[in-house]
Amino acid sequence: MIEIKFVLNNKPCALNVEANERLLDVLRNRLGLMGTKEGCGEGECGACTVIIDGKTVNSCLVLAPQVDGCQITTIEGVGNRQSPHPVQKAFVQVGAVQCGFCTPGMVLSAKNLLDKNPQPNDKEIGVAMSGNLCRCTGYDKILRAVKLAAEEGKG
Repeated sequence: MIEIKFVLNNKPCALNVEANERLLDVLRNRLGLMGTKEGCGEGECGACTVIIDGKTVNSCLVLAPQVDGCQITTIEGVGNRQSPHPVQKAFVQVGAVQCGFCTPGMVLSAKNLLDKNPQPNDKEIGVAMSGNLCRCTGYDKILRAVKLAAEEGKG
């Protein structure tokens, strides 16, 4: 077992983990954060996206010991039912939430993009969202949601 310490959704966290334990499994199975989904387990779909030290990352590809000393944000750390994040509001407003399986990863990728680039163009949005696959929406509504969140952020 390896002791790791990190900040998770702005709260300190310390755990003993196995050397080969994936961050995805720690988040879901040990910490009960079910918003991080396992889609492919190969880093291709983005359903397990989290933000680690300001970068969007597929948590299925990260070993838990690698996050020692890091800052991690999961979907549970982005808004809530009473006070949703502007990206979450925009996704609902334009109907970009369909089955919901990809939504947490999409929201985290969009949030991270807008945190770094508050007024991205279509190409920049496409690049930022390219690691997230959606089988339901056709991506048009997702693009519109990110643009709406960016527009709302101007005010």
